[in-house]
Amino acid sequence: MPALKIASADLTNHTLLRHAAASGTPLVVSTGMSTEAEIRESVALLRSTGTPYALLHCQSTYPAPFKDVNLRYLTRLAELGDCPVGYSGHERGYHVPVAAVALGATIVEKHVTVDKSMEGNDHKVSLLPDELRAMVERIREVEEALGSTEPRVVSTGEMMNRVNLAKSLVAARDLAAGETIDLAAVDVKSPGRGLQPNALDTLVGRTAKRAMAAGDFFYASDLADAVPTGRQYDFRRPWGLPVRYHDVSALIADCTPDFLEFHFSYKDLEIDPHTAVPRALPMGYACHAPDLFAGDFILNLASEDDAHWERSAEELQRVIDITRSMRDRFEQEADPVVISSVGGFTTDRHVSPDEMPDMYARVAAGLDRVDDSGVRLACQTLPPFPWYMGGQLYCNLFVRPSDTAEFATTYGRRLCLDVSHSKLAATFLGVPFSEAVELLAPHTEHLHLVDAVGVDGEGVQVGDGEVDWAVLAEQLDRHAPGVSFIPEIWQGHVNHGEGFWVALDRLEQWF
Repeated sequence: MPALKIASADLTNHTLLRHAAASGTPLVVSTGMSTEAEIRESVALLRSTGTPYALLHCQSTYPAPFKDVNLRYLTRLAELGDCPVGYSGHERGYHVPVAAVALGATIVEKHVTVDKSMEGNDHKVSLLPDELRAMVERIREVEEALGSTEPRVVSTGEMMNRVNLAKSLVAARDLAAGETIDLAAVDVKSPGRGLQPNALDTLVGRTAKRAMAAGDFFYASDLADAVPTGRQYDFRRPWGLPVRYHDVSALIADCTPDFLEFHFSYKDLEIDPHTAVPRALPMGYACHAPDLFAGDFILNLASEDDAHWERSAEELQRVIDITRSMRDRFEQEADPVVISSVGGFTTDRHVSPDEMPDMYARVAAGLDRVDDSGVRLACQTLPPFPWYMGGQLYCNLFVRPSDTAEFATTYGRRLCLDVSHSKLAATFLGVPFSEAVELLAPHTEHLHLVDAVGVDGEGVQVGDGEVDWAVLAEQLDRHAPGVSFIPEIWQGHVNHGEGFWVALDRLEQWF
């Protein structure tokens, strides 16, 4: 037996406690129907035996009135016992044990029945099997939500919303370089792309380092000694910058990348690329398909819903057609890369591995419906917990390195190896990232170089996460030489592309 349960009725049965403890088996001791003095006495006895034990808070009434449960006593019980604590519940429903977990319970005991109408009080306070399952699911969610007492950081999802919902310091009027920034020259407005309003006192009184138009954002560089700008880089492989139509000019003003990777939103697909890129550019290009389309539609070629599947193929075709139409705007002989997350997500759980072959086959059939002539279509590797719709979905395909590589081999498809996504997946799966790269790199057509933390911390600045960049660079030099890359840092375009310049500066030592 992994443990022995001592019921509330035997908390004061010291002879039994000593006998049970003598076995050396851990004890789970319930404290219902007992005074605090009796609990202290039994705790002293248990401690003297040296046998591991846990205490359960319990209200031994059937059913226990909610007003008598007194869950806050869990905290005091943990102090008295100096041990793990749990909750043994005899109230109706399962919401109280869920709350007990939030208060520190690490053990939950609840009665189970197959029929609450059977004779005896126990049945009325017991859970049906489906209710027990639901209780466990809610407890697991609460455990996940409890987190830790580490210093608070902004999550990736919050970072996205912070850009849209927070406030920034902006120029209230036109400013000339060298002009003193007074209070009247600064306003507070949405969105949150620039300096947060709490930097106001630090900003006022400084000298403007650049000319600013009314409404321009102030950035961290306006508080620094120099404004970060791009420069020329020396890489062994083609490198580019991720851009939207509106920030092309700003990002290439101080450097000349080998190519630009256009990251489309679904609204960008309605814009004529010849209007958005009004002159031919002396570089190459790639295009990244949106994940989210009008009406909260997420591209998913693994969908079993025929209408969703067909629209997914149509939307991807539209991206490819637009990519082909941009060719005369760039001096690039090779076919442009089109990067797409092609689907395979679920809303409630990760699917089992034996469900995946059919899903991959569905994706392959969807890709076969698409005319990708004139482009190099690359399926992006994905994280286990994507940030679609606020991070409430589960990715299944292009997560596991082995089946992703098998898909590429079986169906003759190429990949975009997103380092952050695949590092998160490797951590989630408990496999070394170097093993994942060995499998994925030979099938890689394009790279997104970006760091990662844990299982869902994506988009992290290069060198600030858990990727071993020296090892990765050596593997990519062996298995994917000459493959193009971009630094895909979350919000890297902010502050004149500061995040991209920092990433490129760091990547140069390895690539």
